[in-house]
Parts: sequence; structure tokens; C-alpha cells
Amino acid sequence: MIVQFELNGKLVKTDVKPGKTLLEFLRDQQIHSVKHGCDHGECGACAVLLENRSVNACLILIHSVDGKKIETLENFSTHEHLHPLQESFLQAGAAQCGYCTPGMLLSLEALDREGHPVDEAELRDALNGNLCRCTGYVKPIEAAQKVFQNSKKTEALS
Repeated sequence: MIVQFELNGKLVKTDVKPGKTLLEFLRDQQIHSVKHGCDHGECGACAVLLENRSVNACLILIHSVDGKKIETLENFSTHEHLHPLQESFLQAGAAQCGYCTPGMLLSLEALDREGHPVDEAELRDALNGNLCRCTGYVKPIEAAQKVFQNSKKTEALS
């Protein structure tokens, strides 16, 4: 089955087997920020942005992304220029083992793209689908608050 979609800004056209998940396809493409976790959509380790919404790639069949836009964490930065959320996570010590970090960052980015002011409850809700056993979510929430507050101040000044 031929499927065509945008992946990290590049057009992908591929022949896929029915039943293959987006997670399997991305891992085959050496996209390492998308982690294999639970295979049941419960941990968020395989999160990607699909049309600007955070989804679990283990639950998405590859044929269903035909004509859509997919982004992974690889699309957000280079080694020289980190995304503001990545920079804030680094400064706050919000990443510990790092397994859940890509999913958290994408979930927070999806929330930010909604474009409205965000409070702590919404940040916690956005991270609800990202299982983390190391951080207790305190530092990731603090890091996100810092970025969201700064971006809203910047928008207000424009």
C-alpha cells in the first residue's frame, strides 16, 4: 500500500504493509526520539505531533497518515540551537533518564500551538499521557511554565 505524508518537513512516499504502526515505521527510519514503550498508548514514549496534536504513534496505523503532517522531536532543533522547551528542560534539570522527555516536549508543544494562555492545571493535563517515573513532573512543569510565561510576554510586547 502506497502512503504519502509529510515527515519533519519532508515529503515521504512509501510502500507499507497493512497493519504496520507509525511507531514501527519511524523506528525503521532511524528516528530515535520516538521510543518503544508500552505498545498500548498508555506511556507517551512514542508521542509525535500529527497535524499539531500529540498522539501515540504505537496506536496509529501507518496507512491512516496518508496526506497528513507528522513531526517528531528531530524537527525541533539542532545540536547548536535547542527549542525553547528543550533549553528550559536542560536549565531546570527536568530530564532525568530521558525516556519520557521527547513525549513530554511534544505534548507541551502541542499545547503551546493551541495559542491561548495556559495555567499549571493545563500543563499537568497536557502531560497526563506521559508516564514518568523519575521526575515526579515538578521540574518539567516548572520548565514549561517558564517558557510559556516568556512566550506570552514576548507576544504581548509585539
